[in-house]
Amino acid sequence: MDNKKKMLDSDKITGFFDKDTEIDGNLTFKGSFRIDGHFKGKIDSESILIIGEKGKVEADVNIGYIIINGEIKGNIQATEKVEINATGRVIGSVITPKLIVEEGAYLETSCQTSDQIPLPKTKKEKEVEQGYQS
Repeated sequence: MDNKKKMLDSDKITGFFDKDTEIDGNLTFKGSFRIDGHFKGKIDSESILIIGEKGKVEADVNIGYIIINGEIKGNIQATEKVEINATGRVIGSVITPKLIVEEGAYLETSCQTSDQIPLPKTKKEKEVEQGYQS
């Protein structure tokens, strides 16, 4: 994603869950998405996810860039950057090439910063893996 496109995406919120919203499921999107409500499930996007101060997310997240001001429980895998602000709470694991943590943020995580981020498994690879586990 080039810098001009990324700046457009970060300035434009293409999706939003308000503070009184509760959703269970799978979320995919393009552009920037903000969660101020409660979300449980799986999130997949190459774009930007913003978790607001009132946002609570319980999910495995494969994302381009994530900004955390609220709470997230789960595994975060970012291809660009993870930013955890002072009000942010992260419980789980973080894999990203760039990690920014503000003073005051709460972390209960295992973190790995590397330029060699493994690509998310395809649906077929996951099915094959589950077939061997059965």
